[in-house]
Amino acid sequence: MSILPRIIKPAIFGALVLTSLPGWAEPELELTSVINTAIENDPWLRQSARMQDALMEESYADGALPDPRVTIGAANLPTDTFDTGQEGMTQATIGFSQRIPRGDSRHLASEKKTRLADVQPFRRENRREQVTERVTHLWLELWRSQESIRLIEDKRGLFEQLSDVAEAGYTSATMGSRQQDIIRASLELTRLEDRLAALNTQLASNRESLGEWIGAEAAQLPVTGQIPPELSTGLPDRWRETNIDGLIRHPSIRATDQLIDAQAIDVDLARQAYKPEWSVFAQYGYRDRAPNGQDRADLFSVGIGFDLPIFTGNRQDRKLRSSTARLEAARSERILKMRDLQARARAAMARMEQLDDRIRLYRQTLLPQMEEQASAALTAYDNDDGDFAEAVRARIDELNAQVELTQILAERAKSLASFRYLTANSSEDPSLKLPNHQD
Repeated sequence: MSILPRIIKPAIFGALVLTSLPGWAEPELELTSVINTAIENDPWLRQSARMQDALMEESYADGALPDPRVTIGAANLPTDTFDTGQEGMTQATIGFSQRIPRGDSRHLASEKKTRLADVQPFRRENRREQVTERVTHLWLELWRSQESIRLIEDKRGLFEQLSDVAEAGYTSATMGSRQQDIIRASLELTRLEDRLAALNTQLASNRESLGEWIGAEAAQLPVTGQIPPELSTGLPDRWRETNIDGLIRHPSIRATDQLIDAQAIDVDLARQAYKPEWSVFAQYGYRDRAPNGQDRADLFSVGIGFDLPIFTGNRQDRKLRSSTARLEAARSERILKMRDLQARARAAMARMEQLDDRIRLYRQTLLPQMEEQASAALTAYDNDDGDFAEAVRARIDELNAQVELTQILAERAKSLASFRYLTANSSEDPSLKLPNHQD
């Protein structure tokens, strides 16, 4: 028996099995995975963690006593002979001193660094929310460009058919086609090519921007064909009026609160300057024997020292007023940040309401009317009862409306992503939560 059938039969069977299986789907960029990758690869988060570690180490260091000071010297040497045994007061000395900072300044300095370290977790949380917003906007721009290209490429076949119909009618002279109809059809195809070129340019630019966060190679993959449900859902009625109490839990506000606490410690540190700084010292002096061989007693000294902060007008008072002013400035900055978040959240809410109205108008009225108009114009032209230019114009208007709806959907999703950032941690409503990502 020939070996050829033994090879061909299994090959045919394998081909039939493979063709019966669903085709391998091309990998796509899902928004959640893009966000997770961007956050995981963000070097700013690692920098913040290192900064927190550095501040905690400084906190321990600032809470410790200053290093003691040791002095070694010779005292009361006679300048005529420099003989250590000539005078009874000549001695070799070794001393020890320890400075004790003012009041509670060590504890307060340590506490300040701890508060500054506590700022970093909130800054990282805010950064993750910012990255989520930024990457979501870039993903939506990719989706908008990709979906617009898909719509135009789907319609290009129709315009090619119209061009063929016009050319066939002109050639056969049975449909009343004119040369200008052929030119018009060719012109619209050229315009479509130009729009595709412009959209592909935008698509390439958006891919490069997204590549900064997830890598250039990954950014070349297409995005999923639909906007994720969490970016297309509506908002509860209770969010129609964004309140300040909800925004207090925003990570940027909580970071500001920690900075205010650190500024308050600066005020307490300035008050410590009114207290004296103490020091203790001890000194041992060795004396050589007298010229006659008599032993001399060694000497030991001990004492304390402190400064007198009595002239406070140009130093302590001014530093206290300066620290108090900085504290009030930080509190004012917090109020301004709260107002900014609230205003931007309400602006995003207003944009979403207007875009929702436009989306309903397009889906319920405008697109059905344009599709009906385009079909009627094409039918009239086929029945030699309409103008070719009108049929083409109706199809172009329908395509433009579909592309415009794509842009509106992307803008609405971007507004919701911004609203989510502005109201981060302000609600436990699942519809307002961001896609899951790892801290």
